[in-house]
Amino acid sequence: MIIPLKYSLRSLVARRLTTALTVLGVMLVVFVFAAVLMLADGLRKTLVASGSDENAIVIRESSSTEIQSFVTRYQAGVIQTLSDIALDENDQALVTGECVVLISKIKIGTQKPANLMVRGIGPMSLAVHKGIKIIAGRTFELGKTEIIVGKKVSGTYEGCGLGQTITFGMTDWTIVGVFEADGASFESEIWGDVNQLMPAFGRPVFSSMTFRMKDPSRFTEIRDKITSDPRMTVDVKREKQYYDEQSAFTANFIKILGQIISTVFSLGAIIGAMITMYAAVANRTREIATMRALGFRRRNILGAFLLEALVISLVGGVLGLIAASFLQFLSVSTINWNTFSDLSFNFALSPQIIMNTLTFAVVMGFMGGFLPAVRASRIKIIEALRAE
Repeated sequence: MIIPLKYSLRSLVARRLTTALTVLGVMLVVFVFAAVLMLADGLRKTLVASGSDENAIVIRESSSTEIQSFVTRYQAGVIQTLSDIALDENDQALVTGECVVLISKIKIGTQKPANLMVRGIGPMSLAVHKGIKIIAGRTFELGKTEIIVGKKVSGTYEGCGLGQTITFGMTDWTIVGVFEADGASFESEIWGDVNQLMPAFGRPVFSSMTFRMKDPSRFTEIRDKITSDPRMTVDVKREKQYYDEQSAFTANFIKILGQIISTVFSLGAIIGAMITMYAAVANRTREIATMRALGFRRRNILGAFLLEALVISLVGGVLGLIAASFLQFLSVSTINWNTFSDLSFNFALSPQIIMNTLTFAVVMGFMGGFLPAVRASRIKIIEALRAE
């Protein structure tokens, strides 16, 4: 015989207070666990969204970021002549040389300095990088000391609002526009004319070259053609791969740290569930003995009590996940440890995170309920019925 599910559910309802407290404990742990996964996934998605599989990026050999890289104007000229570069509707090659530097700005609210990435872009950059839209003001004019800022920069850092003037590289720059980039990390950058920014920072070389490929499936051949040229001491990567690598260290650090914290908290939740279930066993000794006398086997008793623990953990897991889902409306910032620049991004909830979080909750419930369930299944009928 199998003990009906409604028996376990009624038992939980009968112990409303202890059940609610245990559910709350599981909920809080699950909330932290889900928040950490959403934080790391949001960071990764923000950086990966900056790249496209149709684009290739060229940086100096052995460099891991554009900050460390340089591509000479001679090398840039060689890249611009590649026949594998796609053309726009005006038969212009979709290739751009860009310069990347860091500046320090005060963050509104914290009043602490943070590193902002300034990107010098060329005439074709807005076409090469997909999803760039001016949402306020206009784009800068080539040849002028005008800049545009990402929407996560405007209003977040002092002096970075539309129409304001900021000073860096011993030059005053006027902010003439605000842009968005479909949630990509570009929204945490400042963009201006590469030919104005390079001399301002004393940079005679580009940081990187980015181009759209005619046939992305031929990436390996294109890469080998460039890297085998003795004049080109460079690495070539798919743009999406490059930005994915940028997120790896910081995202993994967040995940590891968060999982350590979640593990410590989960021990408390497991102990709470265990205490709750042991108390249930102690209060229902005669009830358990009666069920055994009616013909229910030990495994039926074990299954019923284990089911109660799993229901508690699953309810707590669902509630914790629902609470964590509201974090998607928040924007946070952290340091990208690859570039040491400040990066703003949103928490991201995915089906994989939902599955991992609910699995985590069920495992907590199993670990907290297994020993009490075993204890319940081993109660001796005669001794239990004689107990007062």
